[in-house]
Amino acid sequence: MKQAPEHLLALIEPVVEGLGYECVGVEYNPHPKHGLLRIYIDTENGVLVEDCTKVSHQVSGVLDVEDPITDNYSLEVSSPGEDRPFFKLSQFERYIDSTVAVHLFSPVGGRRKITGKIVQVEGDIVTLEENENLFPIPFAAMSKARLVPEYLLTKKGGRSGK
Repeated sequence: MKQAPEHLLALIEPVVEGLGYECVGVEYNPHPKHGLLRIYIDTENGVLVEDCTKVSHQVSGVLDVEDPITDNYSLEVSSPGEDRPFFKLSQFERYIDSTVAVHLFSPVGGRRKITGKIVQVEGDIVTLEENENLFPIPFAAMSKARLVPEYLLTKKGGRSGK
């Protein structure tokens, strides 16, 4: 999964969780002139702009003191949205019976992208069902995964209910 390096997670996750938010995931896309550090936060009641501002201010302070990124970068704090990205196996477990779009580092069953319902998570294997075909996918083989919102499934004539 495209998660930020461990040293960044070790700095950021405790700050976010200490403020009372779930740290859904952290992405870091380095670039010498315009890198991007994106933090996804969530709560049971959703996320407001004020929540993002609060987390951004606190994380900025820690990053300024620790200085873990030497290149220029922008910090972005965001809600994961309806098409939330997945970073951890526990997120797949939480959304069993939901549909996800998964991109793979290398083909599984001849496919590099699979959009299917999460059937089960066992060990580090996530099993997706697409058109009655089962695809057991090792978590480490996934480069990117996002939840597919229900309204997109019904709009495209896909599943209409759970």
